[in-house]
Amino acid sequence: MLFLSFPNMDSSKLGCTHLPILALLIVLAFQTTLGSSSMIKCEDLEKSRCAFAVSWSGKRCVLEKTVKRSGEEAFTCRTSEIEADQLQNIVETEQCIEGCGLDRNTLGISSDSLLDTRFTRDLCSSRCYDHCSNVVDLFFNLAAGEGVFLPKLCEAQGGNVRRGMSEIRSSGIVAAGPVQPVSLSTAPGPVQAMSLSVAPAVAPAVNGA
Repeated sequence: MLFLSFPNMDSSKLGCTHLPILALLIVLAFQTTLGSSSMIKCEDLEKSRCAFAVSWSGKRCVLEKTVKRSGEEAFTCRTSEIEADQLQNIVETEQCIEGCGLDRNTLGISSDSLLDTRFTRDLCSSRCYDHCSNVVDLFFNLAAGEGVFLPKLCEAQGGNVRRGMSEIRSSGIVAAGPVQPVSLSTAPGPVQAMSLSVAPAVAPAVNGA
């Protein structure tokens, strides 16, 4: 609720000359209220909105579970130290949660799901990879932390994902660090100079000569 008061001003004297000023004050007050309410704080998010969300500061939210002595489970949303790449104020949409094969009850942030063939198939699908930048950014960086380039993993996801990740690591195609552009160009290693001196040919000896 927004209230504006004008002390020392008689309401009967609010003529046409004051209407533009009044309208401007209302707009500014509305924008200020809207801006403060749209700033996402992880600690304020409920369980169903926490996982895969990004706070106003660009830090990712993480869902945690604790078990009380009574055996009752309690869930808490907190701000992690993981930064999203130029993303802020995001609560992931239901379309991306379903399209990317995610679960809103996911605890913590881990790269383990990249070993799941069914998950990587959903992650690499067009409906997820081309339309859910927040999810792709998260798992791109998680894959990079494992030394894997996500697009290459998507190419290998049709087969054995564990073997694909192992082959990508051993191939030398290593992803750049988190939130950094990836370069596939590989500089050639140093070339050692070689001497190719050739000895003159010697005719074979002839017996009896």
